[in-house]
Amino acid sequence: MNHSLTIVFVCEHGSAKSVVAAAHFNQLAAERGSGLRAVSRGTDPDAEIAPNAEAGLRADGLAFVERSPARLTLADVAGAAHVVTFCELPASYAAVAPVERWDDVPPVSEDYAKARDEIVERLSRLLEELEARN
Repeated sequence: MNHSLTIVFVCEHGSAKSVVAAAHFNQLAAERGSGLRAVSRGTDPDAEIAPNAEAGLRADGLAFVERSPARLTLADVAGAAHVVTFCELPASYAAVAPVERWDDVPPVSEDYAKARDEIVERLSRLLEELEARN
């Protein structure tokens, strides 16, 4: 994987918002032929993807980036082209790379469609910004 083209999405459990964001980002990036790729991570990962996120992504016809949530590492942050977080990051991680906070996105567990729509709207803007840099 080329880290210079990797976007890292982070949520606390690595099982909902970051998974939804990474899946939709990868679809949008592929459609645009941007060469960018996203992964999802958690600061305190769950054992599996949240049921609402899994059901919503399946209904949207999207694949998961990872089959089970993965813990965020310093290498993930240091090697990323961009980091978007839905939660607080440890200070040591936040100091390594610029981090964009999207912590006001509604919970996937309460309303998948509302959370997805908010995330996808931000993803379009993010992709445009990233493509303009490359």
